[in-house]
Amino acid sequence: MAHMTNPLATVDQLYQRTSFSALPSDLQDAIFFTTQCLTQAAGILLRIPQSVTAQANVILARYWLVESPLAHEFSDTSAAALFLVAKLSAHPCPPRDVCNVYAYLLSPSSVLFKSGSSDKGGGVEDKDKGDPSSYYLSESAYASFRARILALEARILYSLSFDTHVALPHPLAITYLQALDFLDLPRAEIARRVVAYLNTALLSPQLLYLTHQPHALAVAAIYAAARDAGAKMPACAWWEVFDVDREELGFLVVGMRSLEGWVRAQREGEDGVLSAKANGMVTRAYVEGEMRKRGLRIGNGSAGDEMEDEEMALMRQMDEKASQLEG
Repeated sequence: MAHMTNPLATVDQLYQRTSFSALPSDLQDAIFFTTQCLTQAAGILLRIPQSVTAQANVILARYWLVESPLAHEFSDTSAAALFLVAKLSAHPCPPRDVCNVYAYLLSPSSVLFKSGSSDKGGGVEDKDKGDPSSYYLSESAYASFRARILALEARILYSLSFDTHVALPHPLAITYLQALDFLDLPRAEIARRVVAYLNTALLSPQLLYLTHQPHALAVAAIYAAARDAGAKMPACAWWEVFDVDREELGFLVVGMRSLEGWVRAQREGEDGVLSAKANGMVTRAYVEGEMRKRGLRIGNGSAGDEMEDEEMALMRQMDEKASQLEG
């Protein structure tokens, strides 16, 4: 049964994640969501099976349990996780392909993270859209990106003690559907909704894949999909047959269904992080700038957390010199 279960996050790890770099919860959630979306988009463009991309999502989430997200650029971490998992699968990707795809997804020409309300007056975004030069990767840029990916690949492996095993709930969900006879009408609708819920859970900042085993995720996805499709469900507590209690089922169903509302609130709300970055990927520079605005100390989760950022230290020295000259 070991190949059907995953190592789950401990309470200490979850607590440590909330204390990393004094990152506010809204910024931490936005970093997780956008980076996981970036990983999914890269997997599609690289024509990697969803099973491989989903494993990369889980590996990235596990890595951020033990390392601060601010230790490296978020897109670099995403690329390293996808490159690592693909290398270990039957669908390896050349480093150049990975670098080219991420260069495109992070460029103004990419439709990823676009709100759909582009500047109709012919702004910079309209000029750059579709311009190949906006995502051209020079040899020097490729060499630098490749070096960062390889270094991060080794760092991820070391941080996870080389344990890259990920059991996904998708195969279990299909088996459970057959056992419940949900593959009669409307079989296609329920199956699509189940897969959609399982893929959505990968993006959830609630870390559902790190706190619950695959069989529980599969049962929750089936329950939510069957309710959405109006399928007739057994009158008994059928989820207990699959070793899932009612409290765990309720938590997972709410978690899977709540992500859409959270994303909508973040994009439409004035104070939402995703609304401020609706036309691009959330970057480390943006997060550090937002933390400065809030008067928070910036750290990267390493031994240098107690020291000021170099840029802030330089600015402080310049302010001190300016005040001395004025005095």
